[in-house]
Amino acid sequence: MQPLTVSLVQGATRWHDAPANRDYYGALVRRARGSDLVVLPETFLSGFSNDTGASADSMDGEGVAWLRALAAEVDAVICGSLAIREGDTVYNRLLWMRPDGAFEQYDKRHLFRMAGEHTRYGGGDKRLIVELKGWRILPQVCYDLRFPVWLRNRRLASAAGGMDYDLAIFVANWPAPRRQPWRTLLRARAIENLACVIGVNRVGVDGNELPYAGDSAVLDPVGEALVECGALEQVATLTLDPAPLLAHRERFPAWMDADGFTLIPDA
Repeated sequence: MQPLTVSLVQGATRWHDAPANRDYYGALVRRARGSDLVVLPETFLSGFSNDTGASADSMDGEGVAWLRALAAEVDAVICGSLAIREGDTVYNRLLWMRPDGAFEQYDKRHLFRMAGEHTRYGGGDKRLIVELKGWRILPQVCYDLRFPVWLRNRRLASAAGGMDYDLAIFVANWPAPRRQPWRTLLRARAIENLACVIGVNRVGVDGNELPYAGDSAVLDPVGEALVECGALEQVATLTLDPAPLLAHRERFPAWMDADGFTLIPDA
């Protein structure tokens, strides 16, 4: 594992205005030039909306093409989620876009029923693990943060050992009235999984008049904040050193006492 330079882009997403969001977030991402990884919020081109007719794009649409070009321009991986339509189904899809144009995708598993997301979007059923500079990374979307079984870090079966992932990333549109759970759960997921955690949330007020307090953060494996962003628009950059993470796992190997389990599909 090598040091990993990460930029958190905490912005005020424009409601149902993809061209404006491309201009807005493009300018913010360019401020992160020199990073290995740039993390954007959930549904950063539309806002978190159940009006899928207004917000959804396709994989061959302008949003994905713009993201591919931007990753090449800044020579960094960019991740964040978009509303993507495939046939008759819309997915809240996180894209992991590499500078060479190759990408991975993860469809949000847990759909936020309190806002009706489960009635408008299709859910995913596969976790995604990606690698960057030797780090194994688990990218997730917003409400997924509340489900520790889905997020459980496990020891790799390979002879080399190690954990399933070293860093979990949560991209979010997490409203300010629930900011205490957001802050608390990010810390809990870091501590219980012996992993670093990044959470990137938006700020401002959306088209449903919901306020967002940001609170984007980078946490070490004992839940201590390496970066905390507060409630203002900003681009925060830091370099993650793998040495403290690996040392913590060595001296506190709680994974050795974890209960075994198997995830089964919903009935």
